[in-house]
Amino acid sequence: MSHSYKTIARRGVEEFIVNKSRFIGYASPVETEEEAQKFIEEIKIKHKDATHNVSAYVIGQDSNVQRFNDDGEPSGTAGIPALEVLKKEEIRNAAIVITRYFGGVKLGGGGLIRAYTKGAKIAIESSIIVVMGEFNLVSLELQYTAYGRIENYFIENGYTAEKIEFKDDVRIEMFVRKDLYGAFISDMMDMTSGDIIYRIIEEKFLPEKDGVRWRE
Repeated sequence: MSHSYKTIARRGVEEFIVNKSRFIGYASPVETEEEAQKFIEEIKIKHKDATHNVSAYVIGQDSNVQRFNDDGEPSGTAGIPALEVLKKEEIRNAAIVITRYFGGVKLGGGGLIRAYTKGAKIAIESSIIVVMGEFNLVSLELQYTAYGRIENYFIENGYTAEKIEFKDDVRIEMFVRKDLYGAFISDMMDMTSGDIIYRIIEEKFLPEKDGVRWRE
């Protein structure tokens, strides 16, 4: 299994017109095939008067579930091109729907492929592409005398605590990238002269953009 994967962080929508046909591309993050189908059905209801609502999705960190639907367009001209965009961009856990309102001018096989490919691309581009990386949620317990040094370290290295409690000691919970965990704990030990209690609460995939933890 991959230790990281690309996905989209939020929904996106964009549209364009080709030879009087209106195309609207939608994209949404999904975790399961059920969520993907629910999203597709939502768009189909929203555009129940459309000529076609072509869909595709990829589910799983290793892209083990891949589906598409031409929704009445000629085989190979709509759903497959949309799915290929997701695969080429290596986007996982995402669903896209390209809605078409026919404008009276036939596009031909090649024209349809180009249109649905563009619809998928602009849908993805209108959302936010992120990399889901592996993180450890870490619990730290340290003395007040070391907190100033630790706080400066967090600021200098771009860490943000999820929770801080000031009790008999300072208790901190924060996410640390799994591949940086060893170095992080080594630094914590150095700055507290070993007077620190630490443990991993859970492991979780979280979004990053340009190497930085992404938050909505």
